[in-house]
Amino acid sequence: MKNIFLFLLIISNNSFSQEKKLDSFFAAQKDFSGVILIAENGKPIYQKAFGYREFADQIPLQASDIFELASVSKQFTAMIIMMLKEKGLLNYDDSVSKYLLIPYKGITIRHLLTHTSGLPDYQDIMDKYWDKSKVAGNPDCIEYLNKYAPPKHFAPGEKYEYSNTGYMLLGSIAEKASGKDFIDLCRNWIFRKLKMKSTDIRTLEEKKATRNFAIGHVYVEERNKWVRADSFPSSNYTIWLGNRKGPGRVSSTASDLLKWDQALYTEKLIKQSTLQEAFTPMKLNDGTISNYGFGWEIKNDPSFGKIVQHDGDNPGYKTQIIRYIDKKKTIILLNNNATKDFGLILKRLEEIIK
Repeated sequence: MKNIFLFLLIISNNSFSQEKKLDSFFAAQKDFSGVILIAENGKPIYQKAFGYREFADQIPLQASDIFELASVSKQFTAMIIMMLKEKGLLNYDDSVSKYLLIPYKGITIRHLLTHTSGLPDYQDIMDKYWDKSKVAGNPDCIEYLNKYAPPKHFAPGEKYEYSNTGYMLLGSIAEKASGKDFIDLCRNWIFRKLKMKSTDIRTLEEKKATRNFAIGHVYVEERNKWVRADSFPSSNYTIWLGNRKGPGRVSSTASDLLKWDQALYTEKLIKQSTLQEAFTPMKLNDGTISNYGFGWEIKNDPSFGKIVQHDGDNPGYKTQIIRYIDKKKTIILLNNNATKDFGLILKRLEEIIK
C-alpha cells in the first residue's frame, strides 16, 4: 500500500511540475494565441487557451473554441477513402480516370493519398484565372484543370511532392464512388459516429454564425496590430475556394480531435489492419521510401517510438496533431494568429513531455 501511495505521489508531483513548466512557457509566448491539449492514455493532462478569439474586441479564447484545421483535414479525407475501400466501393490502385475526367494519365488513388501523383497545383491555376468574386468548388477546380491543363511535375510514383490537388480529387472520387456528398460522408461516417459535436465542414456563412469560432488573424506591420485574415478576400484562397472539399475546410476543437485520436486505437471506423496501411511509408518507383502514408506524416523517434502527425496552415491559422503511438501520448496545437514561432513551440512541448 505504501509503495502504491509513493507511486501516485511521484506521478502527481511530475504532473504538477510539468503543468508549471507549460504555464511558464506559454506565459512567455506573447505572440501566441491558441489552444494546447496534451494527453496521455487518452486523458488530457494539460488543456488551456491563450490569447484571443477576436483581437479587435479582445474576446478571450476558450479551450472549447472551434478552429479551422486547414490541412489537418486531410486525415479525414483519407479515412473516408479507407472506409470506401473496406466497403468494396473502390481500390487504392484504381486509376483516377475511372472516376473523374482529368487530363493526366497513369495516376492512381494511392498516388493521391501519398502525394506522389506529380499533379500541378490547382490553387495556382484558380489564382491566375478564377473570378474571385465567386466561390469555387471541386467541379470548378476540375474544370479549370482540364481547361488549362498545366503539365505534370513528374511521373506518378517518382517522388513525393505535397499536393492539395490530389486531396481535392480524393473528395470528388469519394462522391463518385459512394453516390453521396463528401460533407455528408464526413458528418455521418466520422463526426457523428465519434460524437465530435463541434466538428464539421462549414460554409463561410456557417462559420460567421458560430459564436465560438476562433477567427484567424495576421499581423499587419503598417497598422502595428493583428487583423482578421478574412479582411483580405482577394489574397485569402479560403474565401474564393470556399466550397472545395478534400484538402481542407474541416473545423474542430481540441477536445474533438482527442476523440478522433483515441478512435484510431480502436476499430470504430475501420479495421486496424486497414489503418496500418495509412501509417506505412510509400515505396517510390525506384524503391526508396517516402515517409507519408494516407493523410499522415510518419517518423520513428529514439525517445518516442512511432509518431504520426500532420500540420495545417491557412491564412491566420496554424494547426498540428502529433500522435506518439507507442507512448500513447498526443499533442494538439491550434493557433489562430499564425505565429512565426509555431515550430519552436512544438519543439519545446516535445522536450517538456519527454
